[in-house]
Amino acid sequence: MMSEAQLNSERVAPTEILFHTESVCPECLARIPAARVLHDGDVYLEKTCPQHGEFCTVVWRGADSFKNWVRPKTPSFPKNPTTEVKDGCPYDCGLCAEHRQHTCSVLLEVTQRCDLHCPVCFADSGNDDSADWSLAEVEDWFKRLSAESTSFNIQISGGEPCVRDDLPEIIRVGLSYGFKYFQLNTNGLRLARDSAYLTELKAAGLSTVFLQFDGTRDEIYKTIRGRGLLDQKLKTIMHCQEQGVGVVLVPTLIPKVNTDDIGNIIRLALEHSPNVRGVHFQPISYFGRYPESPADEARITIPETLREIESQTDGMIRTDVFCPPGCENALCSFHGNFVLMPNGNLKAITQHKEDSCGCKPIVAEEGAARTRAFVAENWSAPNLITQLPVFGGQSLGEWDVFLERKRTHSFFVSGMAFQDAWNLDLERLRDCCIHIASRDGRLVPFCAYNLTDKNGKSLYRNAGSKVEGQKSLEK
Repeated sequence: MMSEAQLNSERVAPTEILFHTESVCPECLARIPAARVLHDGDVYLEKTCPQHGEFCTVVWRGADSFKNWVRPKTPSFPKNPTTEVKDGCPYDCGLCAEHRQHTCSVLLEVTQRCDLHCPVCFADSGNDDSADWSLAEVEDWFKRLSAESTSFNIQISGGEPCVRDDLPEIIRVGLSYGFKYFQLNTNGLRLARDSAYLTELKAAGLSTVFLQFDGTRDEIYKTIRGRGLLDQKLKTIMHCQEQGVGVVLVPTLIPKVNTDDIGNIIRLALEHSPNVRGVHFQPISYFGRYPESPADEARITIPETLREIESQTDGMIRTDVFCPPGCENALCSFHGNFVLMPNGNLKAITQHKEDSCGCKPIVAEEGAARTRAFVAENWSAPNLITQLPVFGGQSLGEWDVFLERKRTHSFFVSGMAFQDAWNLDLERLRDCCIHIASRDGRLVPFCAYNLTDKNGKSLYRNAGSKVEGQKSLEK
């Protein structure tokens, strides 16, 4: 009897190999050869482990958009790598000298505690009994990072970081080392019930609340988070608006759970603009324990997300305004930038050029710098200016309004498709710019840090070091 992986492989036998790459085996996390292949108009990642057989996972639904999406990039390697290249990617993260992108955002997981027990969780919160980082450990990381650069955007995460009462002090420590942008990754439950805590965070220097927000219906939260949470989410948005703290809504997209709610999420965000700065979609990735390979039907890819955005907003937001990233690998994310006009219309200020494959390569380091600057400027709450026009002399009418609204009512829709053991592409991983600060002093790319085999065993999270004896099984 054939395994599920073998059945999937036969069903999507490749008709065209687009690119040879490497991946890992979901059973043992050994590095193995892989290929992006085209079949029936969609792109799959195919790979074979000598010990555990064949695996095939959809990574992009829509071949035409795939070919027009990939853009060239000139790598930029770490100036001061902290780990040696010994076993190769993904086993030498730290960053090693072969990583092809500088750090844009550093994620500090200051606790593994959480006040929710969600079925969907990067950090496996609640199942990790490690102690919270002490203030001394956090300060040591800020000191270490500042020796390299103070331009990194800092994401304070967990677990649920708001279970810590000293979060304002953590921000103040970061500020003292020269860091300027602080993003709080949170489920929002404490911010909903404790506005005084939010006041402290803002006074300390908080820039943005990156709010877990999976939909506009309570049944969505009951499925993904275990209980109805919509009221708490809306209270968090209200409190942030009262305090002048920018909010980004962050939905985890799961087929047949909330992918029909994409348009409603965007409309709710626009109703709370300009304090809600935008929406950042995250198609589900399968970290943790999954004894059976996740079915292709359980995934939503980037082009599908873009098509749903256009369809569910009745064409207000078109797919052709979205662009591939300039920082991380083009296959990892998308973004579209807009201005919300007084009549409720959105004016796009991005446009995807179909000939991106032939354009001048982006320098990776420059892309990271631009991304850091964009996030710091556009994800924080705007300083509202109500008097128009903003320039002396004769008013230019609608152009004046557009320029002013661009300063005060910018809005974005973006998304990032994280990778798991089934769809991990090492060409993408080497371009990662979101790095998690490991407790042992390393910076580890996000998808490598959270990577697990099908039984939940990790390379980095809760591991202390790389998997013992892990080697490539390439021929």
